[in-house]
Amino acid sequence: MTPNTPAGAPAVDALTSDGGVVSIRPIVPADRAAVTALYANASGENLRLRFFARPGSGTLTAEADRLCFPDPRHTIAILAHEGDDLVGVASCERLGEEPRAEFAVFVADRHHGRGIGTLLLEHLSVRARHQGITELIGEVLPGNRDMLRVARDLSSRADSHFDRGVVDVSLRLGDDEQTFDAVDRRDRIAERASLRPLLCPDSVAVAGAGRLPGGVGHETLRALREFGFPGALYAVNRTGTPICGAPGYRSLRDLPSPVDLLVIAVPADQVPAVLADGAATGVRAAVILSAGFGETGPAGQRRQDDLVRLARSHGIRLAGPNCIGVINTDPAVRLNASFAPASPPPGGLAVATQSGAVAVAVMEHAGRTGCGVSTLVSLGNKADVSGNDLIAYWHDDPATRAVALYLESFGNPRKFARTVRQLARRKPVLAIKSGRSDAGRRAGASHTAAAAAPAATVDTLFAQAGVIRTEALGEMLDAARLLTGQPLPAGSRLAVVGNAGGLNVLAADAAEARGLRVPPLADDVRRRVSAQAASGDNPIDLGAGATPEAFAAAVAAVADGDAADMLLLVLVGTRANRPAEILAAVAPVLDRHPGLPVAAVLTGVRPTCRIGSRDLPVYEFPEQAVRALAHASSYAAWRREPPGRHADPDGIDPAAAGEAIATAMSATDGWQPYERTAEILATYGITILPATSAADAGAAVRAAARAGYPVVLKSADPQLVHKSDTGGVRVGLAGADQVRSAFAGVAAAGRPGYGVLVQHQRHAPVELVAGLVHDPLFGSLVLLGLGGVHTDLLGDRSLRLVPMTDLDAGRMWRSLRGAPLLTGYRGGPPVDTAALEDLLLRLSRLAEDHPQVAELDLNPVLAGPDGLVAVDAKLRLAPVGPEPDPVLRGLRPASGR
Repeated sequence: MTPNTPAGAPAVDALTSDGGVVSIRPIVPADRAAVTALYANASGENLRLRFFARPGSGTLTAEADRLCFPDPRHTIAILAHEGDDLVGVASCERLGEEPRAEFAVFVADRHHGRGIGTLLLEHLSVRARHQGITELIGEVLPGNRDMLRVARDLSSRADSHFDRGVVDVSLRLGDDEQTFDAVDRRDRIAERASLRPLLCPDSVAVAGAGRLPGGVGHETLRALREFGFPGALYAVNRTGTPICGAPGYRSLRDLPSPVDLLVIAVPADQVPAVLADGAATGVRAAVILSAGFGETGPAGQRRQDDLVRLARSHGIRLAGPNCIGVINTDPAVRLNASFAPASPPPGGLAVATQSGAVAVAVMEHAGRTGCGVSTLVSLGNKADVSGNDLIAYWHDDPATRAVALYLESFGNPRKFARTVRQLARRKPVLAIKSGRSDAGRRAGASHTAAAAAPAATVDTLFAQAGVIRTEALGEMLDAARLLTGQPLPAGSRLAVVGNAGGLNVLAADAAEARGLRVPPLADDVRRRVSAQAASGDNPIDLGAGATPEAFAAAVAAVADGDAADMLLLVLVGTRANRPAEILAAVAPVLDRHPGLPVAAVLTGVRPTCRIGSRDLPVYEFPEQAVRALAHASSYAAWRREPPGRHADPDGIDPAAAGEAIATAMSATDGWQPYERTAEILATYGITILPATSAADAGAAVRAAARAGYPVVLKSADPQLVHKSDTGGVRVGLAGADQVRSAFAGVAAAGRPGYGVLVQHQRHAPVELVAGLVHDPLFGSLVLLGLGGVHTDLLGDRSLRLVPMTDLDAGRMWRSLRGAPLLTGYRGGPPVDTAALEDLLLRLSRLAEDHPQVAELDLNPVLAGPDGLVAVDAKLRLAPVGPEPDPVLRGLRPASGR
């Protein structure tokens, strides 16, 4: 909460279009004086545009009362604060019992043009939707062009028409990609403005830069000076001593002019006072190198939250605390505000890492291999600036060609999934998510108080978003060198050209293991190569004595003949050859084929070297090079796939489902009876095989006769999870005697009084498992797998995070190892995969619209050529608490809020 946030009022900090920070929250009675002053200080023109005439004092008093004492059944009223100033208000009033509400927005005169009205309307829309409002309407004067533009930009489904001197505006609220994309564009603009003082400052002060070398502050200021920072640079220490040629001052308040970036390297207990001095003097961003905050426990977390609140109230962005600093290698910026032992060379890789040690390792590797870095941000405890902020910043950063992330936790993984998917459509994103092992999770938690996420969920998020997940830091940087210096491959064909037969073979084996193809050469290419090579096919062995001309001719034959999508050069230097001359001969050939990605395994050559017009990534071993090429090929294949559209199946009734779920939860949450489960699923067009409840053996026999033999008996206890393991199901019952005999055992598997369910037994060529599970942080996941006899054989599962696109469903079943069973394996009948995709999309929308669906298990789902049907269904409902919003613009909350 900012200082102006009343206790109990939930607030969200958000960025304005110029990078400022406002706090948005509900209006409460204590705000009446501030709201009254907002209108009293407004210009006559601003008031006229809001009230359509110059309002009198009575009108303004009534408006303040309406906002500050709203009827919660019909009115939503919110405000935006910037520091101590109330800068805007917004409200909507429901029209009777209709799902429509009339909205109004008012922003203080001097804050027009900063996107505050848009922010308020975005947040108002989200709150309105949570109360069942599907449309906002309003009247706007034709001269109020700013408000008309805000309304038009808010929703792709905005309508307006001129009537009797005013413009009637209608905003239909809902989930559509055009609206989401517009929100994301605004977010990126605001993030770039907000982070510019952090990453591109014109002036820097280092607080805690002492006289003695080896201190964090001293070394950070020395790094800034040695890296060539061109702007104003100041040292702040207790004696005001100049450090490394930078003028010294005893306090930030003594500086001759405000600074953009403040670097803090003082003991933890002194950080708040230093940050307060910075706020008082107009600092716009801060890097807190000091440790002793959230990573130390609850008391440290409270101190960290206080820092965030202080910074947000003054529009300051924070990196850290407990971080190693930030770097920007842009020649016009030359910022190394870190105490890392080395500076990376300039290049196209942007890096965000929660670990300072990983940041040091990245810079050491970059310096050794020549993998250039554009920007590097050590996030530390991620109190404020997070991976989501940087992803938005790097989206339009011309210096960044690829992004590398080392993550120990997620703040808002739903927003991360959206923003990183958009970034990956433009630039490769590589990531390591630590904590896959138990020991790794314990270490990560103790290191930065990181929250562990299930590995399968993280894998699913990365796969859907096109993120290249690597298992190790070296693997990530190997891939980054290729992706920042080479074009993306057009396919998966790899040609290997080298003078080392054994290494060529190792490269070919590694390629096929990684899913790449090493195809035979076409006849015309083979004829050209045979004149030069000991082996005229792929991999091409030119022999140890190959001349530069032979290498160039072989590469030209492959490239000119379109024989490969990627090229790997394998070159072993000997006393009898000159690798540099060979590379010089090959360079003109590669320049003629700028779209062909190339990597090399070389000895006696720098890890990255210039070859013609491009940087050639050089690897020590074939396996390294092939692994990097395979990552590039997989990523390029993902980029070539269409993104798909938001799933919108026919015949769903979200309102009916909501009523059924509310009715069910008013009775009991948790596992639901079969009949109620069937009712809820039916509202989304998901059918399950009818079943009849039976409380005794006689009723079971009568139900079986109506259903038709053979029948299945299963426990009706909704809490019995593993029915087949506990005697809770009997199949293939062919007559009344068998039903009567089976009843007692099946009923006894569940709790007393629940009885059994009786179903006609169905068969189909394939049994599947489908379902949902809800995660409070990540959202819901849709699951698909093989069931029945194939479960233990394959252990085959595919997961997708909600929301799914219309193409995700097909990708789900095709990704199963047992997918051939669905398409007519060994002459068997193919499954109706269109019906299967329809089921998965309906499950996705059910989970998206109703997160109260905590678990849903359809097992088995019988699939055949004529469609599919779920034979059993288990549904668990649970209340939903506060959860991250994937679209709503807001900064990472302080944990204490």
